[in-house]
Amino acid sequence: MHSRQQAWELLCQYTESPSLRKHMLAVEACMRAYARRFAENEEEWGVAGLLHDFDYERWPEAPDHPLKGNEILTALGYPDHIRRAILSHADYTGVSRQSLMEKALFACDELSGFLTACALVKPGRSLAEVEPAAVRKKLKDKAFARSVSRDDVYRGAEELGVPLDEHISFCLNAMRAIAGELGLAGEAASKA
Repeated sequence: MHSRQQAWELLCQYTESPSLRKHMLAVEACMRAYARRFAENEEEWGVAGLLHDFDYERWPEAPDHPLKGNEILTALGYPDHIRRAILSHADYTGVSRQSLMEKALFACDELSGFLTACALVKPGRSLAEVEPAAVRKKLKDKAFARSVSRDDVYRGAEELGVPLDEHISFCLNAMRAIAGELGLAGEAASKA
């Protein structure tokens, strides 16, 4: 198994964008939290979350992403189940989501981006200011964070078998735990 540090270095080699790096950190945090909840391997789930979009900056078009990344991960000897989870997070790859890890990655991906958007419009730009009920309301506003697929958010929770409100709260708490790394600890924290 490759270490988290090795996965981070690979991510940084292929991804320069701070916002994309933060997205992958957010998904990693959610995946680690779900691994603990489901008594699964936290390191493996974390690596899958961390690397799910590592190739996106270089190959943003379907089907290159995540297929190009899969080629790189295969060459580096990443396990099949981690690569399969990453492939399955994009419906167009044709890789169905079967394992709990695969379902969790899909469920956490779009929602973490949406939670970030919700935090960024708060006065303090903080996850601490985001309330689950407000997230649910914002999901209905098609103009807000329009690049986030609402269908993927809803389907993700359903496929994972977690009620949407619970999923929102769960991921929000996981991301709050690393809010500083995500740049979403609030204006006061960033000036300190």
